Order: sequence, then C-alpha cells, then structure tokens
Amino acid sequence: MKLLVTGGVGFIGSNFIHYWLKNHPEDEIFNLDKLTYAGNLENLKDIEENSNYHFIKGDILDGALVKDILQKEKIEIIVHFAAETHVDRSILGPQEFVKTNVLGTQVLLDVARKVKIKQFIHFSTDEVFGSLDLESKEKFNEESPFRPNSPYAASKAGADCLVRAYYKTYQLPVKIMNVSNNFGPYQFPEKLIPLAITNLLEGKNVPVYGDGRNVRDWLYVEDTCRAVDLVLNKGKFGETYCIGGGNEWPNLEVVKLIIKILGKDESKIEFVKDRPGHDRRYALDIQKAQKELGYKPLCSFEECLEKTVLWYKENKDWWQRVKSGAYQDYYQKQYGGR
Repeated sequence: MKLLVTGGVGFIGSNFIHYWLKNHPEDEIFNLDKLTYAGNLENLKDIEENSNYHFIKGDILDGALVKDILQKEKIEIIVHFAAETHVDRSILGPQEFVKTNVLGTQVLLDVARKVKIKQFIHFSTDEVFGSLDLESKEKFNEESPFRPNSPYAASKAGADCLVRAYYKTYQLPVKIMNVSNNFGPYQFPEKLIPLAITNLLEGKNVPVYGDGRNVRDWLYVEDTCRAVDLVLNKGKFGETYCIGGGNEWPNLEVVKLIIKILGKDESKIEFVKDRPGHDRRYALDIQKAQKELGYKPLCSFEECLEKTVLWYKENKDWWQRVKSGAYQDYYQKQYGGR
C-alpha cells in the first residue's frame, strides 16, 4: 500500500510515520511537507535510508505538485496532517491559518477527487466544537455543533466542513478525526508541555495563562497514531470519529506535575495575561470510536508524561536547535520576553 502523508515532518506526522513503518513495514510512505518553522527533518533522520520512505518538499496549496505525486507514485491513501496548529500564532496572524488549513485542504480534496484516491483521512481537532463549562460533565461528540472561538479552530472547522462536503457532493471516500490535545516526543516547544519541560531544563520560568484552570483532555501521540491506524482500516467512509485520551487536567496541574517530575520548585510558575478567547475546557466522548473501531488509549497521562519528560532530557540537542532566533522573536511577542 502507498500512502501520502501531508505535514509528515511535524510533531504528529513524524510520530505517525515512525509508527506506520514500524507496524506496516511492507507499505510505502511519501511525506509531503513545506518545512515551516515547526517542521524539522531531524524528526525522521533515523529512517532517511529506509527504501519505503520518501520525503518531498512542497506545499499542499500546489495542486499540480500534489497531482503529480498521486499519479506518478500511484498513491492509494492520503493521511492529511498538514496544518498551522498553534492558537496563539493564529491570534497574531489569522491569514496564514485560513490559507493553509482551509484552502490547502480544498486543493488536496480537489486533486484527490480527480485522481480517484481510495481513501482520504482528515486529521482535525476538538477545538472546532468550542468550549465547555468547567463545572459541567458534558463532553463533545460527533454530533456536537461547531462553535470555534479562535482563528485556528475556525480554520479547522472550515476544513472539516469542506471534507464533509466533498463526501456528500462528490462521494470522495473521506474519514474525519477530531482529536484532543496531543503530547510526546518531537513536539515543537511552543505548546504547553514541551514549553514547560524545556523552560525548566533551561532554568527559566514557565508562563501559565490566566488562573491556570483551563482544562484539556490529553492524549499521548502514540495512542493517536494507533487511532489513525484503526480509522484507516476499520472506519466508515463519510464518518467522523472523536479520539480523546480520557485525561482531563487543568493546565496549572500539568505544569506542577512536570515540575515534580523534574524535581524543580513551583516558584518557577509565572502567571501571565490570559490570551483572547481562551477556551475553558475541552473533553471528547469516545464511545463511537470504542464501539466501531475498538479504540482505547493505552497510556496513562502520568506514565506518558514521565516518558515525554525523559525524552526531552535525553534530546537536548534537538530542542535547543529548535528554539531558534525566530522562535525567540515569537516568544517575546507572546509572553513579553519572560
């Protein structure tokens, strides 16, 4: 089987490629990535010589390139991870998010339709559903309405709608995944968990937005890769699957746990002004995925957080190079240079 993975040099994409080649060594993967600030070829350095892995530098907005790859390589399946993903950056500059996440997805869908791709897996987020009350026990599910509160979430909601439309209008064989917050190796250190880990390893404070009570449902990236495998092999065309971790933690408690794992002091926590439109709580109901796919997250949050902390401790060269001058410019703009 031949797969085109978009955004495969990024955090989840690179973990997926590692997972897939390990568990399906007979398959061939073509990785199309634009190599933006969050893309890092070092993420896949260990498989560069694998004859079943091929990297192609390019933009999903380049329809001619995508069509050439699909036809020339006889691609059967597209797994679409490529996206601008960081909420904070979307607040600073929404246009790039609309361009990549909405228009880029539309270009991919159109080319996939024309070449009659066998399967199109669209990777999305729980953030399209909006925010839940901290006090409620409600969870989002596949029938929840879209109520995005950030430019990032709105751009992903737009992409999700396009994917559904291509199924209904053109019968394109699509499957959609709305997934909760991921963490694990190779995550760019602008997101909460790698930011906290790397800042603490550098002796810096950890910025926490607002009162730190915002709750996220955390999912270890290897469980996510396993879920993509299940959706690809067992999911029904035209269906959406909510993939959560069942690990709801307030941001402040996540930071405190990382501090404890690293043996640091809670004086390193620095509360900063909350970001605009900050969603209070996310949670996903995974009953449909459990029933139809046999999906179940295997890694507990505490255990996998320790594994993640250890990875960053053992791979300082990786994240120290990643924290480049461009990243520092962004960090100063977002957190006031703290």
